[in-house]
Amino acid sequence: MKIVVGMTGASGAIYGYSLIRTLHELNMDTYVIATNMAEKVLKFECGVSIDELKKYATVLSNQNLFAPVASGSFKTDGMVIVPCSMNSLGAMANGVGDTLLSRTASVMMKEKRKLIVVPRETPLHLIHLENMTRLARAGADIMPASPGFYHHPTEIWELVNFMNARVLDALGIEHELMARWGEKTLE
Repeated sequence: MKIVVGMTGASGAIYGYSLIRTLHELNMDTYVIATNMAEKVLKFECGVSIDELKKYATVLSNQNLFAPVASGSFKTDGMVIVPCSMNSLGAMANGVGDTLLSRTASVMMKEKRKLIVVPRETPLHLIHLENMTRLARAGADIMPASPGFYHHPTEIWELVNFMNARVLDALGIEHELMARWGEKTLE
């Protein structure tokens, strides 16, 4: 499978970083697009530079609108934007395609491919909610970064894996990031 992972400047870079590593471990052909602010947040929150992601995926410049993923003729199986800032979400909801990230998201919608948007913001105002609704109506899956707790997490990675497991499920990718409800006794 070919999966595009977009990362924006919202807090929660650990979700994107972990997903990219997991896709690599699952032998997925992964392309990463990070905004300038995403690169700063990744370094600030995770201590990881964008260059480190090159070990796990093909990293594309957000300014390169000639990149293969900007065209519908380049076959991909889906795109996940994690974390997704309200700025990037607003651009996508309003059809702005002036960056590789927003252009690729537009390609996913026009080609009826899987687009998963993982916003990481709270509280939300009406414009945020309306933009999410516009994306959902256009076919995007909106999956706010809100992990569950029924699996009794004791470490931050268990919370991150919960969200990434849900993303992988939405993409139809088999994984073993966490036990599924009913597969083991939850105490």
